[in-house]
Order: sequence, then structure tokens, then C-alpha cells
Amino acid sequence: MTRKWWKEAVAYQIYPRSFADSNGDGVGDLRGIREKLPYLKELGVNLLWLSPVYDSPNDDNGYDIRDYRKIMAEFGTMEDFDALLAEAHANGMKLIMDLVVNHTSDEHPWFQSSLRDPDGPCRDYYIWHKGRDGKEPNNWVSFFSGPAWNYYPERDEWALHLFSKKQMDLNWDNPALRREVYDMIDWWLAKGVDGFRMDVINLISKDGLADGSEALAGAIGLRGIEHYFYGPRLHEYLAEMRRESFGRYDAVTVGETAGLGMQMSKMLTAESRAELDMVFNFDALENPGKTRFDDYRYDLRYLKKYLLDWQQNYGDNCWMSLFFENHDNPRMVSKVNPDPAVRAPLAKLLATLQLTLKGTPFIYQGQELGLANVDFASINEINDVESRNLYQELCGKMPSEEAWKRILAGTRDHARAPMPWNAGPNGGFTAGTPWLRMADGWQTCNAADEMRDPDSVFHYYKKLIALRRENPALVYGAFRPVFLKTKRHADVFCYFRVLDGRKFYVECNLTAHQTPRPAPLSGAQAKRIGNYAEEAPVLRPYEANVYEVL
Repeated sequence: MTRKWWKEAVAYQIYPRSFADSNGDGVGDLRGIREKLPYLKELGVNLLWLSPVYDSPNDDNGYDIRDYRKIMAEFGTMEDFDALLAEAHANGMKLIMDLVVNHTSDEHPWFQSSLRDPDGPCRDYYIWHKGRDGKEPNNWVSFFSGPAWNYYPERDEWALHLFSKKQMDLNWDNPALRREVYDMIDWWLAKGVDGFRMDVINLISKDGLADGSEALAGAIGLRGIEHYFYGPRLHEYLAEMRRESFGRYDAVTVGETAGLGMQMSKMLTAESRAELDMVFNFDALENPGKTRFDDYRYDLRYLKKYLLDWQQNYGDNCWMSLFFENHDNPRMVSKVNPDPAVRAPLAKLLATLQLTLKGTPFIYQGQELGLANVDFASINEINDVESRNLYQELCGKMPSEEAWKRILAGTRDHARAPMPWNAGPNGGFTAGTPWLRMADGWQTCNAADEMRDPDSVFHYYKKLIALRRENPALVYGAFRPVFLKTKRHADVFCYFRVLDGRKFYVECNLTAHQTPRPAPLSGAQAKRIGNYAEEAPVLRPYEANVYEVL
């Protein structure tokens, strides 16, 4: 197993619009992030991931990029970014950017040139095609509802957009376009950024424009995806991108690769293949047969099965990312159990799993406080373009009350609510009017109060991060599960991490009810951390403990 700095790191995702507002306009910004670096340093994280801060018209909150080499005005200036990067490095933190290169905004100069000058150098930087009997070139649909094509009379052609109508897919089959992308990556790496999270990177290769299967669409709800979720030249492009850009730096890459299972993920991340370092696989975030927009209670016993499979079978030449939340998903504590009485032990249980398993943990802002979902009142409080489009589509199929129930279950805005820093007005996020409704309960669930409370979720994360950093066994140690063969232990997840004579034992109750404690450890042990103050002969709801075997 090769040792790398990014395997030992604890990452923290920042959604800049919702993190900290320094100038009172209601929108988070780069200076706000910089002001909170002492907080992040105290927490102990040492790898920051910024969701997009590039110039953008904000159709999809920055994931529609208009200029890769410019900072969005709401977030500040390039000088603000340079100052943030320098101060993060001075505080022992590395910083990675969000690389969005499957698509750009339709306001990007490349697209405007491609549209208005069909014979110019950018003419096929995007995926253009003639229509079919006056309609779209094929039957593909967008991730954000509706057909995946826009018609442009300037060219009398249609252009592909797998996401919003303003997010136009780039044509990766064009070598000149790929060279533009690699030059842009080099530009950021030369600035000193430490790598990239790569947005929907597995979608960059399309295998043609044949119609999508109606049968498959009925099964997964997205027509056409079989033609691009793992395209024929994906590996070629990723290998070339590494060779021509970030592979020449000590940088880390994490691909967002929804829809890929373990074997495809191995092909993307095996060290010998030199493509990506890690991927974000979303299979763990929903129970089988459920989607993000289903209103249900997530069963952690499925998470156990998923983690057992990946921890034992992903191999030592591939490396997992460990995450339960991000800017695209509701809060995990609410999905598992929305009861406020169990919020703290449940949040601490999830922290225990994330920081003691093999892989690089990615904490999403507010997760370290145990933040829950937001009780939005209506679609008028929703900013998320995906949710708003889906609501309109659903209202044509069902009563609006039922459509709203589905949106409330799965909207991405749950995770995008502004970060609560204290119990003051607007949670200390802004002196103005927040761009999005504040997270519920910020008067009692906020960073300042939790930093003062030694028994808080914040301090539990802080202690666990320190424990992981001080003990390589919790990073590189062998994973050895126990108590797997009896129904009596179905509700618990127990395992050892072992390296160079050091051994740690982790025990977790994955349910909201009391369950018998597995057989006691033999020999001497010392409890390093747990989410209940006193010992008990049973495992209490969502109890988690970490012992060092002496």
C-alpha cells in the first residue's frame, strides 16, 4: 500500500455561498472562508475542497462556469483567492478546487463562439447535431428534467445539455478542446492549488447519439444514460489528462462518478492505471430501491453491508473516499432518524465510521455540528434548479401537495442552508439577508455553542480527527471485521484496524434500539473515545466506541 499525503488527510468541503459572508450581502465569500480558517484548524481538518468559485451566471450555483480563470464577483476577487490559498497553506491545510469540465455555461466565450461562428475554431467544442423530423436528435432527457437538447436557429442545430438548459456539454472528442482544458488545469496548479474534485467526470465520453432504451429508462428514470455514464473513451481521456496536466504535480484528484460500481471504480483508481486517485461513489447514500426524493428512513444496516464489501474487496492499490454528506444530498442524520433526541449520538456514530475506516474522510460543512435538514415551507423557499424543475414536472403528474412532499424529501438545499456560527441574528452567517433560509435550530445548534461544550458533536469530531492523525493504524491498518455470522449481531458493526503491532477495535450499534453488546475483548484495552459518557452492559441507541487493544 503506497503512502500518500492525501490518504492521511481529513478533508472538509466548503460550499462558499453558504459558509461565511464577510460583507453583509447575504452571500458567503472568499474573505469569509479566510476568516474561518482558525475554526477549521481547531477542528483538525487539513484538506479543503471549495465548491466552484469561478465566474458564473449562477443557473446552477456556480456549476455553470462562464470563465475558468476568473472569480465570481459575489465571492470576491482573484486577489482574495490568492490570499486564502496562501493562508490555508501557512496553516498546514491543502486546498483543492471543483473542476467542472463536462459542461460550461452557455455564456462561456467558447459556447458563444461556437454558436455564432460555425466555421470558427470553437465550432465543435460542444455537441451539436441536426434535429430529427423537426425535433430533438434523440430521446435523451436531462438530469434536471425535460429533453437534453436546446435548439439554436443561428446554426439550425441542437446542442446537448445533460443538466440545466444553460449547462452545455463539451465535446471531449475534440483534441483542441481537451488542450484548452489541460492548459486551464495547469494554470490553477501553477497557482499552487493541490488538486481537484472532478464534477460528473465519468460523463465526458459519449458513445454516439442513439436513442436511449425505454425499458432502462423505466427502471432508472433517466433515458439515454447508458450512452454516456461510462463512455468508450473515458479511460483514454482520464489517462491523457493526468499525463498532460495534474500528473506532473503532487496533486490529488477525486472523481464524482455516480452510477459506477466497485469494478468500474477500480478501473478508474488503480494506481497502476494512472487515471484518478479516488472517486465519490454514491451507492451508499440511499437504501436499495430508493432515491433521494423518496421520503423514507435510511437503514444503517445497509451501510454496513456496503462498507464491508468495499473495505474488504476494493484492494490495497485503490483508495476509498469516505463521505455521507455533500452539497447535493440531504443531511444524513435526518435521513436515518429525524428525532432531535438522538441527533448527537447518531452524528457521532457516523463520525466514528467515517474516521476509523480505510479511506480519506470528506466532511461536509456543518456535518461536524450534526446539522439536520431544513423544514422548508414551500417551493418558493427553494433555490435549487433541479428541485424547482422537478417540482414543475411532478405537478403535471400528481397533486401539488404530493409533489412538494417529494421535493422536501430530497432537495439539495437542505445541505446548502447557510452555516450557523453563533446564536445571533442569522446565525452569524451574515449581517444582511441570507440568500437561502437558515438551517433550523441554529439558535442552539451552532459552531460557537458547540465549541464551548466539551460533549458536543464538534468536539467529538475534533477528538476523532486527532486520534486518526496520531495513529497510522486508523489510516493504513488492515481492516478485520468481526461478529458477522449470527443474526444476534445483525444490528452491530464491529471491526479491528491493525498495523505494526497497534490494534484498534471499533463497535457500533446501527439502530435506534438497545442491542446486546458483542462478546468482550480478550486482554487489556483502553477506551479512546465513545459517544456515551458512562459504560453499560448493552449497546445503547447509535452507540459507538473505539478501543485500543494493549
